[in-house]
Amino acid sequence: MSSFLEGKRSRSFRSNNITVASALIELILLLDHHTETSKFSSSVLFLHCPVKIDMARVVRMFKTFKTHWKKTTVGVCLLTWGGNWLYGKHCDNLLRRAACQEAQVFGNQLIPSNMQVKKATVFLNPAACKGKARNLFEKNAAPILHLSGLDITIVKTDYEGQAKKLLELMENTDLIIIAGGDGTVQEVITGLLRRADEATFSKIPIGFIPLGKSSTLSQTLYPGSLNQVQHIADATLAILKGETVPLDVLEIKGEKEQPVFAVTGLRWGSYRDAGVKVSKYWYLGPLKTKAAHFFSTLKEWPQKHQASLTYLGPTKRPPEEPEEKPSRPPLYVRIYRRLSLYWASPQKEIPQEATLEAWEEMQLSTIELSITTQNRQLDLTRTEDFLNICIEPDSVGKGDFINRGSQKMCDPQLCPEGSQCVQASRCILQLPEGTEGSFSIDSEEYEAMPVEVKLLPRKLQFFCDPIRRKQMLQPAVQSEVTSEGPISSGSSGSLKRALT
Repeated sequence: MSSFLEGKRSRSFRSNNITVASALIELILLLDHHTETSKFSSSVLFLHCPVKIDMARVVRMFKTFKTHWKKTTVGVCLLTWGGNWLYGKHCDNLLRRAACQEAQVFGNQLIPSNMQVKKATVFLNPAACKGKARNLFEKNAAPILHLSGLDITIVKTDYEGQAKKLLELMENTDLIIIAGGDGTVQEVITGLLRRADEATFSKIPIGFIPLGKSSTLSQTLYPGSLNQVQHIADATLAILKGETVPLDVLEIKGEKEQPVFAVTGLRWGSYRDAGVKVSKYWYLGPLKTKAAHFFSTLKEWPQKHQASLTYLGPTKRPPEEPEEKPSRPPLYVRIYRRLSLYWASPQKEIPQEATLEAWEEMQLSTIELSITTQNRQLDLTRTEDFLNICIEPDSVGKGDFINRGSQKMCDPQLCPEGSQCVQASRCILQLPEGTEGSFSIDSEEYEAMPVEVKLLPRKLQFFCDPIRRKQMLQPAVQSEVTSEGPISSGSSGSLKRALT
């Protein structure tokens, strides 16, 4: 008896599936029949028998949907998702087409016969974005670059650190394009500034195409966009438009290794250590970030990092060098100058007193220390060059540690309230012997050791979106407006806080 009932249930289940499928087929046939008969008038449609049959089909179809509402709901959800997916793909294709048409305008421009085609060297990291970087570059960026009229050379890296070696052997090029994430940027600029002729190669403009999981620099150079295709296309077109901005670079020297260069900064502390372990808790979904910081509090609490910090204050920004060199004076002027220098009496050299650098030293105990550049909030009108040192207090509760850790995953350069901030042009970080852990330099992991960090102001020129560049020049207008009005007491003290 039980086997008979089970067989009956299975047959009824199959019949229900067949009924829903037949209802969907009837709906499709009805739509086809309606499109074929839409050319006739409404009066003719109501007089013919097929319309009555179609109405019966419609009634029967809705009864089927009502009977099997669960399967109908699942089917509607799948169709809606598929339609949105196809619509998104269609919009991405339209964005690619518009970007290629804009790039073709640059490619159609005529160049003089005595001028060579500009050479661009692209350093592509195929492993970025979990191995999707190569596909993203070939679909969204490569067509734009090839249509622009540039002589493109694509160099694909095979392993970590290869870009540093390739930059040391690179020949002359007009443009350098980095296609990857923060790690790829850090490798390329390190290899570039380690060259013996870095003074010449550092003047080559650099373009950045954000393809990695973390692309901090793209927030400074390009307008934000939730669409990845739009973001990559805007970054590639910004290279063709030619607008550049100067970015600061940090030179980080260890005890043994060659210097490492960074455009974002250095992090050392508990938030960095917990953030590295977030991927291990992938099975927790949106709770993986809080879980990583929660389990970090169970090992040791409070987590303190002790060190000695010595630093120099900010330096004044020198005037910018003129882009156009002055014309060479006539021959008789040059001869007169040389003769006047030859016959002039030698001047006595006045010994100049060596100015002692005002180093300041402090002992710190912190939960995390970060040394960052001003590239995140770039201001082209500032008169001083400095790096920011953020020392977060070590007296943090476990709940605040978990919540603040989630915020730092979105914004690693966040300096929360209650932290001590120092503006310096150079600093030396001394760690106690036996200190374990790692530094995070532009999202790349390095062994923790005593280091010297030096600011190289406006060292590299990066291509930037013209709209973003105008926004960087807006603080100059705002400062002029605020300088005319009264300044409230205490406002100047909030701009700069130094530790003694």
